[in-house]
Amino acid sequence: MPELNLDELLDLDRRHVWHPYGPMPGTQRPLVVESAAGVRLRVAGHGELVDGMSSWWSAIHGYGHPVLDEAARGQLGRMSHVMFGGLTHEPAVRLVERLVDMSPEGLEHVFLADSGSVSVEVALKMCLQYWRSLGRPEKRRMLTWRGGYHGDTWQPMSVCDPEGGMHGLWAGVLQEQIFVDEPPSGFDAYDESYAEQLREAIARHAHEVAAVIVEPVVQGAGGMRFHSPAYLRVLREACDAHDVLLVFDEIATGFGRTGELFAAGHAGVSPDVMCVGKALTGGYLTMAATLCTARVAEGISRGEVPVLAHGPTFMGNPLASAIACASIDLLLSQDWRGEVKRIGAGLSDALSEAHEIPGVRDVRVLGAIGVVQLDREVDMAAATRAAVAEGVWLRPFRDLVYTMPPYVTNDEDVARIGRAVCAVAAAATGKG
Repeated sequence: MPELNLDELLDLDRRHVWHPYGPMPGTQRPLVVESAAGVRLRVAGHGELVDGMSSWWSAIHGYGHPVLDEAARGQLGRMSHVMFGGLTHEPAVRLVERLVDMSPEGLEHVFLADSGSVSVEVALKMCLQYWRSLGRPEKRRMLTWRGGYHGDTWQPMSVCDPEGGMHGLWAGVLQEQIFVDEPPSGFDAYDESYAEQLREAIARHAHEVAAVIVEPVVQGAGGMRFHSPAYLRVLREACDAHDVLLVFDEIATGFGRTGELFAAGHAGVSPDVMCVGKALTGGYLTMAATLCTARVAEGISRGEVPVLAHGPTFMGNPLASAIACASIDLLLSQDWRGEVKRIGAGLSDALSEAHEIPGVRDVRVLGAIGVVQLDREVDMAAATRAAVAEGVWLRPFRDLVYTMPPYVTNDEDVARIGRAVCAVAAAATGKG
Protein backbone atom coordinates (compact mmCIF):
# COMPACT_ATOMS: atom_id res chain seq x y z
CA MET A 1 0.00 0.00 0.00
CA PRO A 2 1.25 3.51 -0.73
CA GLU A 3 2.39 5.43 2.33
CA LEU A 4 -0.07 8.05 3.56
CA ASN A 5 1.04 11.58 4.22
CA LEU A 6 0.03 13.10 7.55
CA ASP A 7 -3.02 14.98 6.27
CA GLU A 8 -4.34 11.91 4.44
CA LEU A 9 -3.90 9.74 7.50
CA LEU A 10 -5.68 12.18 9.79
CA ASP A 11 -8.52 12.66 7.31
CA LEU A 12 -9.08 8.91 7.11
CA ASP A 13 -8.86 8.69 10.89
CA ARG A 14 -11.47 11.41 11.38
CA ARG A 15 -13.91 9.85 8.92
CA HIS A 16 -13.58 6.18 9.85
CA VAL A 17 -11.77 5.50 13.13
CA TRP A 18 -13.88 5.56 16.27
CA HIS A 19 -11.59 6.51 19.16
CA PRO A 20 -12.37 5.68 22.81
CA TYR A 21 -14.85 8.00 24.50
CA GLY A 22 -15.16 10.09 21.36
CA PRO A 23 -17.82 10.98 18.79
CA MET A 24 -17.99 9.80 15.20
CA PRO A 25 -16.79 11.53 13.09
CA GLY A 26 -14.04 12.72 15.42
CA THR A 27 -13.97 16.33 16.54
CA GLN A 28 -10.47 16.45 18.04
CA ARG A 29 -7.32 15.99 16.01
CA PRO A 30 -5.26 13.17 17.57
CA LEU A 31 -1.50 13.12 17.61
CA VAL A 32 0.10 10.59 15.27
CA VAL A 33 2.64 8.29 16.90
CA GLU A 34 5.30 7.10 14.47
CA SER A 35 7.33 4.96 16.88
CA ALA A 36 8.10 4.46 20.56
CA ALA A 37 11.26 3.58 22.47
CA GLY A 38 12.14 3.68 26.14
CA VAL A 39 9.75 6.20 27.70
CA ARG A 40 9.39 8.34 24.57
CA LEU A 41 6.78 8.51 21.85
CA ARG A 42 7.93 9.90 18.50
CA VAL A 43 5.01 12.05 17.36
CA ALA A 44 4.61 13.49 13.88
CA GLY A 45 5.24 17.23 13.95
CA HIS A 46 6.19 17.30 17.63
CA GLY A 47 9.36 15.24 17.94
CA GLU A 48 9.67 13.08 21.04
CA LEU A 49 7.27 13.24 23.98
CA VAL A 50 7.92 11.60 27.35
CA ASP A 51 5.03 9.24 28.05
CA GLY A 52 3.50 10.15 31.39
CA MET A 53 0.68 7.63 31.03
CA SER A 54 2.40 4.27 30.43
CA SER A 55 -0.19 3.86 27.67
CA TRP A 56 -3.10 3.78 30.10
CA TRP A 57 -0.93 2.34 32.89
CA SER A 58 0.23 -0.76 31.02
CA ALA A 59 3.74 -0.08 29.65
CA ILE A 60 5.55 -0.30 32.99
CA HIS A 61 8.86 -1.25 31.33
CA GLY A 62 8.60 1.40 28.62
CA TYR A 63 8.66 0.63 24.89
CA GLY A 64 10.85 -1.69 22.89
CA HIS A 65 12.38 -3.35 25.92
CA PRO A 66 14.93 -5.90 24.68
CA VAL A 67 13.76 -8.63 27.09
CA LEU A 68 10.14 -8.36 26.00
CA ASP A 69 11.07 -7.99 22.33
CA GLU A 70 13.11 -11.18 22.53
CA ALA A 71 10.24 -13.03 24.24
CA ALA A 72 7.94 -11.97 21.41
CA ARG A 73 10.39 -13.03 18.70
CA GLY A 74 11.06 -16.36 20.36
CA GLN A 75 7.37 -17.19 20.72
CA LEU A 76 6.57 -16.09 17.16
CA GLY A 77 9.04 -18.70 15.98
CA ARG A 78 6.97 -21.39 17.67
CA MET A 79 3.34 -20.25 17.41
CA SER A 80 1.48 -16.98 17.82
CA HIS A 81 -1.92 -18.46 18.64
CA VAL A 82 -3.79 -21.68 19.19
CA MET A 83 -7.24 -22.23 20.65
CA PHE A 84 -7.35 -23.00 24.37
CA GLY A 85 -10.37 -25.30 24.27
CA GLY A 86 -9.11 -28.87 24.60
CA LEU A 87 -5.51 -27.71 24.15
CA THR A 88 -2.89 -26.19 26.40
CA HIS A 89 0.68 -24.95 26.02
CA GLU A 90 3.69 -24.06 28.10
CA PRO A 91 3.51 -20.23 27.94
CA ALA A 92 0.01 -20.18 29.44
CA VAL A 93 0.83 -22.79 32.08
CA ARG A 94 4.00 -20.95 33.06
CA LEU A 95 2.09 -17.67 33.26
CA VAL A 96 -0.59 -19.15 35.51
CA GLU A 97 2.12 -20.60 37.75
CA ARG A 98 3.73 -17.17 38.09
CA LEU A 99 0.43 -15.46 38.86
CA VAL A 100 -0.47 -17.98 41.56
CA ASP A 101 2.98 -17.69 43.14
CA MET A 102 2.98 -13.89 43.28
CA SER A 103 -0.66 -13.20 44.15
CA PRO A 104 -2.27 -12.93 47.58
CA GLU A 105 -2.49 -16.22 49.43
CA GLY A 106 -5.27 -18.61 48.48
CA LEU A 107 -5.77 -17.55 44.86
CA GLU A 108 -5.00 -20.90 43.26
CA HIS A 109 -7.00 -20.99 40.03
CA VAL A 110 -6.63 -18.68 37.02
CA PHE A 111 -8.93 -17.91 34.11
CA LEU A 112 -7.05 -16.14 31.32
CA ALA A 113 -9.12 -13.45 29.61
CA ASP A 114 -8.38 -10.99 26.83
CA SER A 115 -9.09 -7.62 28.47
CA GLY A 116 -9.57 -6.11 31.90
CA SER A 117 -13.27 -5.55 31.43
CA VAL A 118 -13.74 -9.19 30.41
CA SER A 119 -11.84 -10.33 33.49
CA VAL A 120 -14.39 -8.42 35.60
CA GLU A 121 -17.24 -10.01 33.62
CA VAL A 122 -15.73 -13.39 34.43
CA ALA A 123 -15.26 -12.51 38.10
CA LEU A 124 -18.87 -11.49 38.53
CA LYS A 125 -20.07 -14.52 36.61
CA MET A 126 -17.96 -16.73 38.90
CA CYS A 127 -19.58 -15.22 41.98
CA LEU A 128 -23.12 -15.52 40.63
CA GLN A 129 -22.58 -19.09 39.47
CA TYR A 130 -20.99 -20.04 42.79
CA TRP A 131 -24.16 -19.20 44.69
CA ARG A 132 -26.43 -20.81 42.08
CA SER A 133 -24.37 -23.97 42.34
CA LEU A 134 -24.89 -23.91 46.11
CA GLY A 135 -28.65 -23.56 45.68
CA ARG A 136 -28.84 -19.87 46.60
CA PRO A 137 -29.81 -18.09 43.37
CA GLU A 138 -31.32 -15.20 45.33
CA LYS A 139 -27.77 -13.97 45.95
CA ARG A 140 -27.61 -12.17 42.64
CA ARG A 141 -26.61 -8.56 43.34
CA MET A 142 -23.25 -6.90 43.83
CA LEU A 143 -22.31 -4.39 46.51
CA THR A 144 -19.69 -1.74 46.01
CA TRP A 145 -18.83 1.81 46.93
CA ARG A 146 -19.37 4.89 44.80
CA GLY A 147 -16.54 6.40 42.82
CA GLY A 148 -15.48 3.11 41.28
CA TYR A 149 -14.75 2.06 37.72
CA HIS A 150 -14.54 -1.55 36.53
CA GLY A 151 -14.81 -1.43 32.74
CA ASP A 152 -17.17 -0.65 29.91
CA THR A 153 -18.76 -4.04 29.14
CA TRP A 154 -22.19 -4.89 30.50
CA GLN A 155 -21.80 -6.32 34.01
CA PRO A 156 -18.78 -4.14 34.86
CA MET A 157 -20.78 -1.03 33.93
CA SER A 158 -23.36 -1.94 36.55
CA VAL A 159 -20.79 -1.67 39.36
CA CYS A 160 -19.22 1.58 38.13
CA ASP A 161 -20.32 4.77 39.84
CA PRO A 162 -23.98 5.20 38.78
CA GLU A 163 -23.94 8.99 38.82
CA GLY A 164 -20.41 10.36 38.52
CA GLY A 165 -19.27 7.70 36.04
CA MET A 166 -19.65 7.40 32.29
CA HIS A 167 -22.55 4.97 32.21
CA GLY A 168 -25.56 7.00 33.36
CA LEU A 169 -27.09 6.45 29.91
CA TRP A 170 -27.83 2.88 30.92
CA ALA A 171 -29.76 3.61 34.11
CA GLY A 172 -32.88 1.46 34.17
CA VAL A 173 -31.33 -1.06 31.78
CA LEU A 174 -28.37 -2.31 33.77
CA GLN A 175 -29.01 -4.46 36.80
CA GLU A 176 -29.37 -2.25 39.86
CA GLN A 177 -26.56 -2.97 42.27
CA ILE A 178 -26.09 -1.81 45.86
CA PHE A 179 -23.88 1.23 46.46
CA VAL A 180 -22.53 2.71 49.66
CA ASP A 181 -20.83 6.08 49.94
CA GLU A 182 -17.38 6.44 48.42
CA PRO A 183 -14.57 5.80 50.91
CA PRO A 184 -13.10 8.85 52.67
CA SER A 185 -10.18 10.29 50.72
CA GLY A 186 -6.64 9.74 51.91
CA PHE A 187 -4.40 6.70 52.24
CA ASP A 188 -3.97 7.47 55.95
CA ALA A 189 -7.55 8.63 56.58
CA TYR A 190 -9.56 6.02 58.47
CA ASP A 191 -13.07 6.79 59.65
CA GLU A 192 -14.70 4.24 61.95
CA SER A 193 -18.17 5.56 61.12
CA TYR A 194 -17.55 4.76 57.45
CA ALA A 195 -16.27 1.31 58.38
CA GLU A 196 -19.50 0.77 60.27
CA GLN A 197 -21.46 1.84 57.18
CA LEU A 198 -19.69 -0.91 55.23
CA ARG A 199 -20.41 -3.51 57.90
CA GLU A 200 -24.05 -2.51 58.19
CA ALA A 201 -24.65 -2.55 54.42
CA ILE A 202 -23.13 -6.00 54.01
CA ALA A 203 -25.09 -7.36 56.96
CA ARG A 204 -28.37 -5.86 55.74
CA HIS A 205 -28.03 -7.11 52.16
CA ALA A 206 -26.19 -10.37 52.72
CA HIS A 207 -29.26 -12.43 51.77
CA GLU A 208 -29.20 -10.99 48.23
CA VAL A 209 -25.53 -10.08 47.67
CA ALA A 210 -23.29 -12.48 45.81
CA ALA A 211 -20.13 -10.43 46.22
CA VAL A 212 -18.58 -7.13 47.18
CA ILE A 213 -16.33 -5.74 44.44
CA VAL A 214 -13.93 -2.81 44.91
CA GLU A 215 -10.71 -1.35 43.59
CA PRO A 216 -8.33 -1.72 46.53
CA VAL A 217 -6.60 1.44 47.81
CA VAL A 218 -6.85 3.37 44.50
CA GLN A 219 -10.04 4.14 42.61
CA GLY A 220 -8.79 4.58 39.05
CA ALA A 221 -10.82 5.99 36.17
CA GLY A 222 -13.71 6.74 38.54
CA GLY A 223 -11.75 9.58 40.12
CA MET A 224 -8.11 8.70 40.93
CA ARG A 225 -8.90 8.69 44.64
CA PHE A 226 -6.83 6.97 47.36
CA HIS A 227 -8.33 5.40 50.47
CA SER A 228 -7.17 3.64 53.61
CA PRO A 229 -6.17 -0.03 53.25
CA ALA A 230 -7.93 -0.61 56.58
CA TYR A 231 -11.27 -0.62 54.76
CA LEU A 232 -10.15 -3.74 52.89
CA ARG A 233 -9.77 -5.52 56.22
CA VAL A 234 -13.22 -4.33 57.22
CA LEU A 235 -14.65 -5.72 53.98
CA ARG A 236 -12.86 -9.04 54.42
CA GLU A 237 -14.14 -9.48 57.97
CA ALA A 238 -17.71 -8.46 57.09
CA CYS A 239 -17.85 -10.68 54.02
CA ASP A 240 -16.60 -13.65 56.04
CA ALA A 241 -19.12 -12.96 58.79
CA HIS A 242 -22.08 -12.76 56.42
CA ASP A 243 -21.23 -15.34 53.74
CA VAL A 244 -20.46 -12.92 50.93
CA LEU A 245 -17.62 -13.23 48.41
CA LEU A 246 -15.02 -10.48 48.06
CA VAL A 247 -13.60 -9.37 44.68
CA PHE A 248 -10.62 -7.07 44.24
CA ASP A 249 -10.21 -5.34 40.88
CA GLU A 250 -6.43 -4.94 40.65
CA ILE A 251 -6.38 -4.19 36.92
CA ALA A 252 -4.96 -0.70 37.47
CA THR A 253 -3.17 -1.30 40.78
CA GLY A 254 -1.47 -4.63 40.12
CA PHE A 255 2.22 -5.25 39.42
CA GLY A 256 3.65 -2.66 41.77
CA ARG A 257 1.94 0.58 40.84
CA THR A 258 0.90 1.53 44.41
CA GLY A 259 4.18 0.48 46.06
CA GLU A 260 3.01 -3.07 46.82
CA LEU A 261 2.99 -5.85 44.27
CA PHE A 262 -0.79 -5.83 44.56
CA ALA A 263 -2.72 -3.16 46.43
CA ALA A 264 -4.22 -5.84 48.67
CA GLY A 265 -0.75 -6.14 50.15
CA HIS A 266 -1.18 -2.79 51.91
CA ALA A 267 -3.91 -4.43 54.01
CA GLY A 268 -2.50 -7.94 54.25
CA VAL A 269 -5.74 -9.55 53.11
CA SER A 270 -6.72 -11.87 50.28
CA PRO A 271 -9.91 -11.66 48.22
CA ASP A 272 -11.92 -14.63 46.97
CA VAL A 273 -11.55 -13.40 43.40
CA MET A 274 -9.01 -10.99 41.88
CA CYS A 275 -8.79 -9.36 38.45
CA VAL A 276 -5.52 -8.29 36.83
CA GLY A 277 -4.69 -6.82 33.42
CA LYS A 278 -3.08 -3.67 31.98
CA ALA A 279 0.57 -4.13 33.04
CA LEU A 280 0.32 -7.93 32.81
CA THR A 281 2.09 -8.00 29.43
CA GLY A 282 4.06 -4.79 29.96
CA GLY A 283 1.76 -3.07 27.48
CA TYR A 284 2.71 -5.30 24.55
CA LEU A 285 -0.54 -7.21 23.97
CA THR A 286 -4.02 -7.27 25.42
CA MET A 287 -4.42 -9.85 28.17
CA ALA A 288 -6.00 -10.15 31.59
CA ALA A 289 -6.73 -12.79 34.19
CA THR A 290 -9.28 -13.65 36.85
CA LEU A 291 -7.93 -15.54 39.85
CA CYS A 292 -10.05 -17.31 42.44
CA THR A 293 -9.77 -19.51 45.50
CA ALA A 294 -10.33 -23.27 45.61
CA ARG A 295 -13.57 -22.58 47.48
CA VAL A 296 -15.01 -20.65 44.54
CA ALA A 297 -13.83 -23.11 41.90
CA GLU A 298 -15.04 -26.16 43.81
CA GLY A 299 -18.39 -24.53 44.52
CA ILE A 300 -18.99 -23.92 40.82
CA SER A 301 -17.90 -27.48 39.99
CA ARG A 302 -20.52 -28.91 42.35
CA GLY A 303 -23.40 -27.22 40.56
CA GLU A 304 -25.97 -28.50 38.11
CA VAL A 305 -23.84 -26.85 35.40
CA PRO A 306 -20.36 -27.80 36.67
CA VAL A 307 -18.38 -25.64 34.24
CA LEU A 308 -17.70 -21.93 33.92
CA ALA A 309 -19.39 -21.20 30.61
CA HIS A 310 -16.97 -18.61 29.30
CA GLY A 311 -14.31 -18.98 26.63
CA PRO A 312 -12.79 -16.04 24.73
CA THR A 313 -11.35 -16.98 21.34
CA PHE A 314 -7.95 -15.58 22.27
CA MET A 315 -7.97 -16.96 25.81
CA GLY A 316 -4.48 -18.03 26.83
CA ASN A 317 -2.95 -16.60 23.65
CA PRO A 318 0.61 -18.06 23.52
CA LEU A 319 2.24 -14.87 22.29
CA ALA A 320 0.66 -12.74 25.02
CA SER A 321 1.38 -15.44 27.63
CA ALA A 322 5.06 -15.62 26.72
CA ILE A 323 5.43 -11.84 26.88
CA ALA A 324 3.52 -11.71 30.17
CA CYS A 325 5.91 -14.29 31.65
CA ALA A 326 8.87 -12.22 30.49
CA SER A 327 7.31 -9.01 31.86
CA ILE A 328 6.68 -10.55 35.28
CA ASP A 329 10.17 -12.03 35.42
CA LEU A 330 11.67 -8.68 34.43
CA LEU A 331 9.67 -6.88 37.11
CA LEU A 332 10.58 -9.31 39.87
CA SER A 333 14.25 -9.45 38.90
CA GLN A 334 14.67 -5.74 39.56
CA ASP A 335 14.23 -3.42 42.53
CA TRP A 336 10.74 -2.47 41.38
CA ARG A 337 9.78 -1.32 44.86
CA GLY A 338 12.73 1.07 44.94
CA GLU A 339 11.94 2.38 41.45
CA VAL A 340 8.30 3.02 42.32
CA LYS A 341 9.36 4.77 45.53
CA ARG A 342 11.87 6.89 43.58
CA ILE A 343 9.24 7.94 41.03
CA GLY A 344 6.77 8.75 43.80
CA ALA A 345 9.32 10.95 45.56
CA GLY A 346 10.09 12.73 42.29
CA LEU A 347 6.41 13.32 41.59
CA SER A 348 5.81 14.61 45.13
CA ASP A 349 8.61 17.13 44.67
CA ALA A 350 7.61 18.20 41.16
CA LEU A 351 3.89 18.47 41.92
CA SER A 352 4.38 20.52 45.08
CA GLU A 353 4.21 23.63 42.90
CA ALA A 354 0.64 22.75 41.93
CA HIS A 355 -0.53 23.70 45.42
CA GLU A 356 0.12 27.34 44.47
CA ILE A 357 -1.99 27.26 41.29
CA PRO A 358 -5.41 28.90 41.80
CA GLY A 359 -8.19 26.43 41.05
CA VAL A 360 -6.29 23.36 42.25
CA ARG A 361 -8.37 21.46 44.81
CA ASP A 362 -5.97 18.69 45.73
CA VAL A 363 -2.55 17.22 44.97
CA ARG A 364 -1.86 13.60 45.86
CA VAL A 365 0.78 10.97 45.21
CA LEU A 366 0.82 7.26 46.01
CA GLY A 367 3.40 4.84 44.67
CA ALA A 368 4.09 5.82 41.06
CA ILE A 369 0.81 7.74 40.73
CA GLY A 370 0.54 11.52 40.77
CA VAL A 371 -2.76 13.42 40.68
CA VAL A 372 -3.73 17.07 40.55
CA GLN A 373 -7.46 17.66 40.97
CA LEU A 374 -8.99 20.92 39.76
CA ASP A 375 -12.16 22.81 40.58
CA ARG A 376 -13.35 22.52 36.96
CA GLU A 377 -13.21 20.14 34.02
CA VAL A 378 -10.13 20.09 31.84
CA ASP A 379 -10.24 21.50 28.32
CA MET A 380 -8.64 18.58 26.49
CA ALA A 381 -7.34 20.60 23.56
CA ALA A 382 -5.72 23.19 25.83
CA ALA A 383 -4.38 20.44 28.10
CA THR A 384 -2.76 18.62 25.20
CA ARG A 385 -1.13 21.82 23.93
CA ALA A 386 0.25 22.62 27.37
CA ALA A 387 1.66 19.11 27.90
CA VAL A 388 3.18 18.89 24.43
CA ALA A 389 4.82 22.27 24.92
CA GLU A 390 6.64 20.69 27.89
CA GLY A 391 7.60 17.66 25.79
CA VAL A 392 5.24 15.27 27.58
CA TRP A 393 2.21 13.16 26.70
CA LEU A 394 -0.63 13.32 29.26
CA ARG A 395 -4.29 12.41 28.98
CA PRO A 396 -6.37 14.15 31.68
CA PHE A 397 -10.06 13.43 32.22
CA ARG A 398 -12.87 15.31 33.90
CA ASP A 399 -11.24 17.52 36.57
CA LEU A 400 -8.12 15.38 36.91
CA VAL A 401 -4.60 15.87 35.59
CA TYR A 402 -2.68 12.75 36.51
CA THR A 403 0.34 10.66 35.60
CA MET A 404 1.44 7.03 35.93
CA PRO A 405 4.93 6.92 34.38
CA PRO A 406 6.74 3.75 33.31
CA TYR A 407 8.96 2.41 36.11
CA VAL A 408 12.05 2.98 33.95
CA THR A 409 11.48 6.75 33.81
CA ASN A 410 14.62 8.52 35.04
CA ASP A 411 14.62 11.39 37.53
CA GLU A 412 15.01 14.08 34.88
CA ASP A 413 11.99 12.80 32.96
CA VAL A 414 9.94 12.41 36.15
CA ALA A 415 10.63 16.09 36.86
CA ARG A 416 9.65 16.95 33.28
CA ILE A 417 6.37 15.05 33.68
CA GLY A 418 5.70 16.91 36.93
CA ARG A 419 6.27 20.26 35.23
CA ALA A 420 3.89 19.24 32.46
CA VAL A 421 1.17 18.27 34.95
CA CYS A 422 1.52 21.69 36.60
CA ALA A 423 1.46 23.40 33.19
CA VAL A 424 -1.74 21.59 32.24
CA ALA A 425 -3.33 22.52 35.57
CA ALA A 426 -2.36 26.15 35.06
CA ALA A 427 -3.69 26.18 31.51
CA ALA A 428 -6.94 24.55 32.59
CA THR A 429 -7.53 27.21 35.23
CA GLY A 430 -6.54 30.09 32.99
CA LYS A 431 -3.24 30.73 34.78
CA GLY A 432 -0.96 29.25 32.13
